[in-house]
Amino acid sequence: MRQSIRKRLSIIIISCSVVAVLLSALLVNITITNTFTKYMENIQTQRNTRLVEYFQQVYKSDGGWQPTSGEEMMHEAYMSNYCLTLYDENKKVVWAMNHEDIKYKNHITINGSEETGVYTTSTFDINVNDKTVGYIAVGQYAPVMLSQEDISFKTQINKSIVFSGVLTLLIVSIISLILSKQFSEPIKEVSKTSVSLSRGNYDSKSNIKSDIEEIRNLTESINSLGDKLNSQDLLRKRLISDISHEIRTPLNVLQNNLEAMIDGIMPITTEKLNNLNDEVIRFGKLLNNLNALKEIESNEIVLKLGIVSIRELLSTVISDFSIAASEKNINLIMNEEDRDYIVLGDYDKLKQVFINLISNGIKFTNINGTVWINISSESDKVIIEIKDNGIGIKKEDLPYVFERMYRGDKSRHKIEGSGIGLTLVKKILTLHSATIDVDSKESKGTIFTVCMSKESEIK
Repeated sequence: MRQSIRKRLSIIIISCSVVAVLLSALLVNITITNTFTKYMENIQTQRNTRLVEYFQQVYKSDGGWQPTSGEEMMHEAYMSNYCLTLYDENKKVVWAMNHEDIKYKNHITINGSEETGVYTTSTFDINVNDKTVGYIAVGQYAPVMLSQEDISFKTQINKSIVFSGVLTLLIVSIISLILSKQFSEPIKEVSKTSVSLSRGNYDSKSNIKSDIEEIRNLTESINSLGDKLNSQDLLRKRLISDISHEIRTPLNVLQNNLEAMIDGIMPITTEKLNNLNDEVIRFGKLLNNLNALKEIESNEIVLKLGIVSIRELLSTVISDFSIAASEKNINLIMNEEDRDYIVLGDYDKLKQVFINLISNGIKFTNINGTVWINISSESDKVIIEIKDNGIGIKKEDLPYVFERMYRGDKSRHKIEGSGIGLTLVKKILTLHSATIDVDSKESKGTIFTVCMSKESEIK
């Protein structure tokens, strides 16, 4: 049977409390009963000792036993619900009480009940001058006789135990309801949010507050998950849109031109065929990029580790891009510090990283701009900065620049690119246990900062 977490918690807490209270009440009752019984037995023992001492004094004062010796104790015995029988030294009865006289007295209570019980006697020697001169027999209908006052005392104690138990259960029930609500409401809210997320409502948020650290962390995690799912959903939609656009464009060009040539509208010339071939090449590049994306997703990148000189590698890349930079009159500047920086890594893969970063710097920098490459070190780190004064990246796009096929605002789409270069950069650097950060201001420029260990432990 399905139950809410609040109901389940309340039942568990109240059930445990009931068991605990019942056990406590039972143990307290047993302890009090045993203690009270010992107390009454001690009172009885003191009574018996007092009776023996009394009859010793009677024997001394009377000079022996008389038929009336100590008869005044009969009234006390009757009122206290016990019987006395006095014997001489030969165990002959001097006088005796009839135990039937106390058997049916209304105020006699035996072990807390109105039952008559079994009549028992205890006989004690009466010694005078170290000589046994008689015996006194004390008889009663139970080992311990309780008066009405004694019963009232025990009853009040039991009532107090019951009252305390009920009050405790009431307090525990209230506390359990409060505690279960504190636990269940946030979890219930998070559960609703997770169900909503599973149904595709990625804007769902859990706004409930809690002082419990684990529940607060759970709430923050589910909200963070919602944000990430929402971002991934937007990226997925943009990815589909971009791929569709990238594929449709060369296919439309090919189809339109070929149909025009077939219909004789457009003459078949070498120039037209070369243009169509360029579109086929463009389409092939798109497929290669998609294949690279598949390689990233399937973790098929394998590193060939070796000693890499970062300055030498960057000099090679800058040299390769010198023509592309000069065509846009862009200055490629690398700091001239006379120092080399050695890291452990895959030369070709790291070269691919900096090709992508410097290529982006040139592509997104206007004519007559500048791209700076700075190398520095900090303790055991090598830091490479690629900085440009190009068109920059919008603030809202910065968190997603390393996502697959993400190309930011539409103005950046005018510049050729597939949108997976930075994704590949991030993946390669992660395999090298390196990091990359980006800082950019729209229309001001962008800075990519790569941080690598001088003695990397490649994972």
